[in-house]
Amino acid sequence: MSDVTNLNAKDVNNLWKAPFSNSAINALVSVPGSKSLSNRYLILAAIGKKPVVLKGLLRSRDTELMINALSVFGVKCNSLSEDGTTVCVIPPKNGVFSVEDCAVVNCGLAGTVMRFVTALALFANKSVKFDGDEQAYARPMKPVLDALEQLGASVEYFGKVGFLPFKVTPPKNLVEYGVDGKQTAGSNHVVRIDSSLSSQFISALLLIASRIPKGLQIEHIGSKLPSMPHIQMTMEDVRKAGGVVDMPESGVWRVKEHDLTLPDEVVVEPDLSNAAPFIGAALIAGGCVKIPNWPLKTTQPGGLLPGIVERMGAKIVFEHSSADSSTLCVTGSGKIHAIKSLDLAAAGEVAPSIAAILAFADGVSELHGIAHLRGHETNRLSAIVAELNRVGIGADELEDGIRIIPSQNMHGEVMETYADHRMATFAAMLGLRINGINVKNIATTRKTLPDFPTMWNNMLK
Repeated sequence: MSDVTNLNAKDVNNLWKAPFSNSAINALVSVPGSKSLSNRYLILAAIGKKPVVLKGLLRSRDTELMINALSVFGVKCNSLSEDGTTVCVIPPKNGVFSVEDCAVVNCGLAGTVMRFVTALALFANKSVKFDGDEQAYARPMKPVLDALEQLGASVEYFGKVGFLPFKVTPPKNLVEYGVDGKQTAGSNHVVRIDSSLSSQFISALLLIASRIPKGLQIEHIGSKLPSMPHIQMTMEDVRKAGGVVDMPESGVWRVKEHDLTLPDEVVVEPDLSNAAPFIGAALIAGGCVKIPNWPLKTTQPGGLLPGIVERMGAKIVFEHSSADSSTLCVTGSGKIHAIKSLDLAAAGEVAPSIAAILAFADGVSELHGIAHLRGHETNRLSAIVAELNRVGIGADELEDGIRIIPSQNMHGEVMETYADHRMATFAAMLGLRINGINVKNIATTRKTLPDFPTMWNNMLK
């Protein structure tokens, strides 16, 4: 594997000419493994009792950062295949995470790393410092850190309170945590946090809660939760590892103390959200795009995509079905129906791709339920609006979303990506119908797609 954990100045400053399409597409696109599932399985395997083989693991910047972060905690991830997508994860002996003095975890810009691994620090034998890309300093962290402090850990900030960089020192009575089962996490086994800005705060705690003596109750004390499907995904993954987790009422989760062990072999589903740009290409350029190994049942928010694009006029067919997956066939005519109001609260991560499709619709569309996207890799709402306006397409930022106003006065421009992989693929999608689009820092797509430019060009051949 090439080193994809760091992006250099050349990556950031180079321009990528987005391909323009003047003919219908006919392509089969194999999408790599899910980043969300890959990083959840890596955490669950790390806190398990025995080695686990993960097949179809995504190898991208985010997963490389996760693997490197787990190595700081003594977890080994040995590649069993030439492409690195089959990995044997070996947890440390006795479940004790022994870290070196002055250990530092590089989170890059990966939300799953900065949230999930930070929660894992509760079980380390020493303090661990967490740092990341400059853009990561703007991503909120305080809710998960508040939870760790409620469980007895201490947090030292080296910048703005609630953000990277910081150091987590585990409570002394958790040094031998998980070895004799007699240690306690203090008297407070209920944590109360405001997770309004990201479902990852809840997921981070759900992933590690089974190791807390007597279990843990997590209570959300903020406004409406974003992305419940991501939380449900985490709950199902914990159960797959033998955990006992339920949601007795809205905004409350209970996890029993329990050993976690994933099956000996786990197959990672394709990343359905990463399929969004390719699915969208069928509508924007017209033609057919097929995505193999589409799961018939999934907890991924991207599983909602077929129904969404069908509302825009796409023809959806599932063919070559097996017991658990099929080939998704998406056919577009080049004519796209506007959607007056689309609630994307359950699938906010596909909002940039949906916005790119609707930019060419036959009327005004609005996306709602995505206010939390202001706290992602960048403020995605303002970024989408700015970039649509840049190329002559009307767009307004709403309280919880965006309004998209298609235009006949579109023109090529150099488009910003804001170090955000989904803004980069968003720009590529616009380039299919707007000639002269050049994209800054297309390399940021390495976050979840190791070689997006090649995949995109091959789709158009």
